[in-house]
Amino acid sequence: MISVVLNGEARELGDPATVADAVAAAEAPERGVAVAVDGEVVSRGAWGRTSLSDGQSVEVLQAVQGG
Repeated sequence: MISVVLNGEARELGDPATVADAVAAAEAPERGVAVAVDGEVVSRGAWGRTSLSDGQSVEVLQAVQGG
């Protein structure tokens, strides 16, 4: 297991873990999602191949419509 900070909360993920695993753990919808790891945006195409390490901070952001 690895420990990351996911949207401000400590979370345990399997080892190895990828950004895609973090998105799944955040229960994010399939569309309208952006992810940043340690403040760096990770493109959707790289989620499955971007590994996470202990202590990293992952923000999963959902687009919201409104005005």
